[in-house]
Amino acid sequence: MTHAIRFHQTGGPEVLRWEDVEVPAPQALEATVRHHAVGLNFVDIYHRTGLYPAPLPSGIGLEGAGVVTAVGNAVKDLKPGDRVAYAGGPLGAYAEVRSIPADRLVRLPENISFETAAAMMLQGMTAQYLLRRTYRVQPGDAVLIHAAAGGVGLIACQWAKALGATVIGTVGSDEKAQLAKAHGCDHPIVYTRENFTQRVREITGGAGVPVVYDSIGKDTFTGSLDCLRPLGMMVTFGNASGPVPPFDLGELSKRGSLFITRPSLFAYSAKREDLVHMAAELFEVVGSGKVKIEVRQKYPLKDAAQAQADLAARKTTGSTILLP
Repeated sequence: MTHAIRFHQTGGPEVLRWEDVEVPAPQALEATVRHHAVGLNFVDIYHRTGLYPAPLPSGIGLEGAGVVTAVGNAVKDLKPGDRVAYAGGPLGAYAEVRSIPADRLVRLPENISFETAAAMMLQGMTAQYLLRRTYRVQPGDAVLIHAAAGGVGLIACQWAKALGATVIGTVGSDEKAQLAKAHGCDHPIVYTRENFTQRVREITGGAGVPVVYDSIGKDTFTGSLDCLRPLGMMVTFGNASGPVPPFDLGELSKRGSLFITRPSLFAYSAKREDLVHMAAELFEVVGSGKVKIEVRQKYPLKDAAQAQADLAARKTTGSTILLP
């Protein structure tokens, strides 16, 4: 018998339960993983509240790192003892041990720890597709990254800076501004006292930016559109303040024939070859030191409810992990 966090109804953090579970032998194309660390992400809250519906009762969590303990009889490229990490796949990462489709796992290089991997896989591969595929950042670009002191934000700021971009970021406090600046953000904007749209226009000499990466949603959407130069790309990839309400597509034309997309990691990494490539790029920038992953909060796995409450209240910065 092992333990996992599960929920039987949607709601607040209190619906999360620490339960005894049985982990059966892996099916033909599965691998069983004993977690050494599990990642905490805002998407976990979306699942818990029902914003992203899941069949109930359900496990929760999409990211972890650990050691393979068993493989199904059709798995060819993994074996017990392999160090692995993942982001995505079926819900259930908040567990001491779980089975998962083997094609969702990637081998973890020896120079990256389990804790670092659990802190970076989902956020880091999100940064990868945002910066390298959704809008491919070029040297000399000015980019706006909302929540620049958050998990994705700190990784994306460093990565964009390494690509030669001028990085503008929004944060909620002076402390977070200092943190973002230390991680590649050239121009942190404290949105609680500054108009970020006005500041972006000032920083860019009135031109605007070619891309906005926005994980905040409702509260920043219109202001983000107003930061874009003509033909700019609005990338809305999260809903921390709530979903973006319906709006008139004609607004994109009025603001200069803008583009808008609502991407997800799961679409970008659906093909095995894409997943492997994304992880390899992430491992390279982290292994080379261009991007540093800071685990700034650690919670026991059984205290996942408190961890989610702190994340929702914006009490956390950077990456947070849960330890079985």
